[in-house]
Amino acid sequence: MTSSNPQNLRVAIVGAGPAGIYAGNILTNAVADAGGTVAIDLFESLPAPYGLIRYGVAPDHPRIKGIVNSLHEMLDAGTTRFIGNVEVGRDISLAELQERYDAVILATGAIRDAALDIAGIDLLRSFGAADFVAWYDGHPDVPTEWPLDQREVAVIGNGNVALDVARVLAKHAVDLRPTEIADNVLAGLESSAVTDVHVFGRRGPGDIKFTPIELRELGEVPDVDIVVHDEDFVDADPANAANNQLKVMLRILNSWRTRESTGASRRLHLHFYHSPVEVLGSQESGVTGIRFERNEPVGDGRVQGTGEFREFAVQQVYRAVGYYGTPVIDAPFDVRAGVVSNVEGRVKDAAVTGADDAPTIPGLYATGWIKRGPVGLIGHTKSDAMETIAHLVADADAGRLTAPTVDGDVLELLDEREVAFTTWDGWLALDAHERELGAAHQHTRERVKVVPRDEQVQISRGALVP
Repeated sequence: MTSSNPQNLRVAIVGAGPAGIYAGNILTNAVADAGGTVAIDLFESLPAPYGLIRYGVAPDHPRIKGIVNSLHEMLDAGTTRFIGNVEVGRDISLAELQERYDAVILATGAIRDAALDIAGIDLLRSFGAADFVAWYDGHPDVPTEWPLDQREVAVIGNGNVALDVARVLAKHAVDLRPTEIADNVLAGLESSAVTDVHVFGRRGPGDIKFTPIELRELGEVPDVDIVVHDEDFVDADPANAANNQLKVMLRILNSWRTRESTGASRRLHLHFYHSPVEVLGSQESGVTGIRFERNEPVGDGRVQGTGEFREFAVQQVYRAVGYYGTPVIDAPFDVRAGVVSNVEGRVKDAAVTGADDAPTIPGLYATGWIKRGPVGLIGHTKSDAMETIAHLVADADAGRLTAPTVDGDVLELLDEREVAFTTWDGWLALDAHERELGAAHQHTRERVKVVPRDEQVQISRGALVP
């Protein structure tokens, strides 16, 4: 086998979320700066691009979704070819990609919930937050209906996902109508019986993982009262905050301590210093409550249990304690960490030796959450991709990549297998169709998401559904 020409690369990226798109854009610029060219194919298991931005960000966050504009520009430039509705490992194998490209970059992210190992967590009406997020974001691979027939709900977690879930549960559907929310989701929220949402964090207000904008929005939800408890503010002086961002959030939280109840029809309760111990109920009745141990601070953000246990009557539980990486079939995967085994983005061949001293696989890379775990905000993904791409370019310059051994366009292979792949032009058609659906509501809705996968594919491939 001959080494790849560093001036003329063919690269496949698996995953069309921010991690994959940033990696493609950074690679294109890096190779161009060196006077070379690169042809990039961006594979996505869903018919539409943008990953977490389309299916993991609450619909009432237009400012966060504004990042779509920059991602759109990167793909619309034409230097990266979008190939959607293709599952690597099912429609085409990782080995087949490696035969056709100088390098393959895995950017599949993390879409599954991390486990919470407490008794009763698998009871009826106990859910992972990721599944609920996927539902309210109109993901095509989750049920179109969600049970919102209970009054009291618990959300476990102290991050932005927990806050998103709590806000969507507490918010009235009418206030979500101007967003891109799907019709089935809007109908489900309109019939919701939820009146009280309880958010529980293991540590105190000084150690929350929210962002100021998320927290501030929580207090501006119409007809929802925020309830906090003085006993949770033993270590929440803004003057002692570690940074300005935390100082702002502590000021917001402390201001809610003196807010009078408005008699709103729904309430959102924030509880701190509570470690979940057990979800209460039975297989027959489902969730009936949840038990916590009360914590106390011991310094440096650490807490310890006090031996005091408390129970809350709730009929649904959502765990928002993190995400778990999405493996790619035949790619080395660290089950414990939930990431592709790698060193700074170079994927390790863990099958050859132990996980710690395994050599890297030439031409196989990872970026984003599947590389480093589900931590950090979307902006961190860009710097993360820069590290991975720097190693890819260095490997190409050093002749460490292996030239493709199979010629021909990968689309011909997909056609032979009758894979109904979608394209960038197809996404533009689907995007326009969803905006037209929104415009039909007298311009009161930004867009109406098309949810069924088959319908998305049909629209994208030119067979518009009447």
